[in-house]
Amino acid sequence: MQASVGDRVIIHGRIVGAAERAGEVIEVRGGGDTPLLVVRFDDGHEAILSPGSDCEIRHES
Repeated sequence: MQASVGDRVIIHGRIVGAAERAGEVIEVRGGGDTPLLVVRFDDGHEAILSPGSDCEIRHES
């Protein structure tokens, strides 16, 4: 899963009724097939994310 700074990240809820979370990639750490993403979520907090199957990357257009 390739992501770049400025891309949007959408994390889908894992169970029915769970809310989605969205944010912007502000840094990509590492390389290869398993980079870590530093994400600033829409609620203002930042986290390091290892994208999984519940994560969608929307590339900046």
